[in-house]
Amino acid sequence: MGSWNDFNDAQSNTNLIPKGTLAKVRLSIRPGGFDDASQGWTGGYATRGTTGSVYLNGEFTVTEGQYARRKVFSLIGLYSPKGPDWANMGRSLVRGMLNSARGISDKDMSPEAQTARRINGFADLDGIEFVARIDIGTDAHGDDKNEIRSAVTPDHRDYATLMGSLPLQANASNATGPAQQGAEPGAAQTNQPAATPGAPGRPSWAQ
Repeated sequence: MGSWNDFNDAQSNTNLIPKGTLAKVRLSIRPGGFDDASQGWTGGYATRGTTGSVYLNGEFTVTEGQYARRKVFSLIGLYSPKGPDWANMGRSLVRGMLNSARGISDKDMSPEAQTARRINGFADLDGIEFVARIDIGTDAHGDDKNEIRSAVTPDHRDYATLMGSLPLQANASNATGPAQQGAEPGAAQTNQPAATPGAPGRPSWAQ
């Protein structure tokens, strides 16, 4: 321990989870009350910011390991008046989350995998569990904060260990319905079935 008259060796901002940490997380969407049925944004999950941007306000709780019960707050972009980049980043993150939660390789383009990457609505994402790569960004005040920008899929060598047990995969040989996420032991909430191709009301951004 350092001396109490010299603080040069004191750690700074020890509350941050180290950049690049892989952890299993559960997403809770903090409802913002904004809907746009033409986009498939229903249920009051989306939030509209003062600049006109639209996003999901995500609270990601680490479920296991060294950082269990720690929370990471990140936005999932749906729309920005500045251009498509933020929405594309949001779509990429959601694709990764679905791949991770449902045990699908990102390279798998089979009809079953494509079906499992579709959702009926944002309710399908609320409560989803997946393996995340934790990053460090900055908040509105310029201070460092943890963020989640990507998910870890079965292509990663540590996926199976981090996920605990492999989620049910969508395949025609053993599935009686679409793949579901792995549920937390004792949790009452389960993932809703994935939408079938061409189902009415399926968000266009989630295709």
